[in-house]
Amino acid sequence: MSVINNFMYNVLVGINSIIGNYGLSIIMFTLLVRLICLPFDYKSRKGMRKMSAIQPKLNELQRKYGNDKQKFQQKQAELMRKEGYNPLSGCLPLLLTWPLMIAMFYAMRSIANEQLAMQAFKYLAGEGEIVTAAERFLWVKNIWMTDSLFAPAAPNAQALNLLTADVWQKAYSLLSESQIQAVAQSIAAVSETALDFSANAYQTSVASIVAALGNVPAYVEAVQPVSGWSGLNFYLFSITLYQHYNGLLILPVLAGVTQVLQYKYNPQMQEQNNQPSASGQANGMGNFMKYFFPILSVFWCLTSNAGFAVYWVSSTVIMWLQSVLITKYMEAQDKKKENSVSGEGSVK
Repeated sequence: MSVINNFMYNVLVGINSIIGNYGLSIIMFTLLVRLICLPFDYKSRKGMRKMSAIQPKLNELQRKYGNDKQKFQQKQAELMRKEGYNPLSGCLPLLLTWPLMIAMFYAMRSIANEQLAMQAFKYLAGEGEIVTAAERFLWVKNIWMTDSLFAPAAPNAQALNLLTADVWQKAYSLLSESQIQAVAQSIAAVSETALDFSANAYQTSVASIVAALGNVPAYVEAVQPVSGWSGLNFYLFSITLYQHYNGLLILPVLAGVTQVLQYKYNPQMQEQNNQPSASGQANGMGNFMKYFFPILSVFWCLTSNAGFAVYWVSSTVIMWLQSVLITKYMEAQDKKKENSVSGEGSVK
């Protein structure tokens, strides 16, 4: 884990140590990161707004010199210099925030994986119940599993087998001595080999953990499918309905809905849609994203844990609010500038 990833990991863990709930902690974490990114967002919006202002002039140049590429590029460069516009001012500030956003994602994924491993150890130690072993958030029984009727409240064998050796080792190192002894007793019932999370042996240990979990009644109940609803095939995918399902599919639906609303009511999107273009290419791409991105958001949240879905929904809402506030501020600044120019003209 890189330095920035480790820093973001510690920030999220630190927030949770104060709040005591990872769902709320992720929301606060997202808000903190968006606030850090706010100056870059403002700079990017300022550049985009400048571009929107000169776009009609660019379209006119395109119409006038479209057949002479060299002449068009020359006139375009002259216009950019005259207007004081840097083509990178719209996208470069956002590019600078990408490492931070990627680190945030990896921090949440690291914590999610460690929590799933820890939940497995809790069940093996006899501390796990369907409700208490997991991290609850609103209607979601386990925030580290998908908010879905088709996901169990406890990490199943498929989820546990995806965890890497370092994740298991980290979670194991966080256990108390009494927990380690209780886990060892549970493992001894199915394997004579002690747990070993080295790179060459951890898969055997994971297999022993999964087998031992099959002897824990609370765990078996938590991952028990509804009779007749196990492994139902629907073309490219199969589903299983669980007795103790983890959620109600609310967060994935919210992810899609908030993306639709953001696109519809985001001032930045409205400015781009209302801006005349030299061709229909930009509008075509905008319409594609209008429908594709909400669907993609639903898919991401259906295939990720509820913690990621909480981040995605809260990030979308916060970004929309930021966009509204930035737009209002810029409009107020433009109006103030116009009034100032108008006042100077009246004096003269």
